[in-house]
Amino acid sequence: MNRVKWKGPYIKNNLLKKVKTAKLTSKSIVQTISKNSIILPSFIELSFRVYNGKTFTIVKITDEMIGHKLGEFVPTRTQFFYKKNKNK
Repeated sequence: MNRVKWKGPYIKNNLLKKVKTAKLTSKSIVQTISKNSIILPSFIELSFRVYNGKTFTIVKITDEMIGHKLGEFVPTRTQFFYKKNKNK
């Protein structure tokens, strides 16, 4: 579902402040827990440590990711499989 155009994209204010300070101090990694923030063109070539509920996952922002949300690139569930017995 899209957001109303007159409201603009949703981005946490803390995230914008962290990105601005990271660009000024030439840091390349920004840590956040906001998975529902939209990726802007100013985020390109930065790395984000996004919280998936258990750990922080590193996401490198590229041109194709603009307009998507940060949570789309962070897996939150692990794949389940049974262990196989060797003695069967």
